[in-house]
Amino acid sequence: MNKIQLIKVTLAIFICSAFSGISVVTGQTTMPEVMDTGTLGDQLNYIHERTRIYENYRAIREDIFQKMRRNTMDSLSDAKVNVNNLDLLLSERSAEIDSLNRDLQTTKEDLALAIKNKNSMSFLGNTMSKTYYNTIMWSVIIALIVILVLLFLTFTRNRTITIQIRKDLNEVREEFDEYRTSSRERYEKLVVSHFNEIKRLKESR
Repeated sequence: MNKIQLIKVTLAIFICSAFSGISVVTGQTTMPEVMDTGTLGDQLNYIHERTRIYENYRAIREDIFQKMRRNTMDSLSDAKVNVNNLDLLLSERSAEIDSLNRDLQTTKEDLALAIKNKNSMSFLGNTMSKTYYNTIMWSVIIALIVILVLLFLTFTRNRTITIQIRKDLNEVREEFDEYRTSSRERYEKLVVSHFNEIKRLKESR
């Protein structure tokens, strides 16, 4: 290794140490526990607290950035699975509501036909009074309406959850894109700074 290469290595180690606030040690650097057990918010807070800002740029250790990237992608994948499951559940509930609407319409038609009759009515081959018949029919209608209301409330709740999850997913994507862009810009700035420093050292000879 010649003198210029030694200067390059020393300068790179100094810059990385100064920007990340992490001591340079020999061997593999230990991954912080929060990157394995903490939430994305905890991990972002850890990075925010443990890194330094230099000229409006924040440097992050490469292995931590890659770990954060993998964790973010895993969270995005889990969110997509949850959204797909909620979409499937939403389709099932919509089909149930349509089926109940058809049953309710059929019941109303049967009720309208029964009202046209006078004192006696036939139901399932049996003759019964109009009052008793109407009681049965209205009980069925009320039960269907109650079920329909419950299904509608379930549908509304699932829709709200789906919208919230999609919103959270979009926010995570935006944060990740911003973070990736800022990281790339910081890396490019470090490269330029490193190049200028080497150039300055050559010119000072």
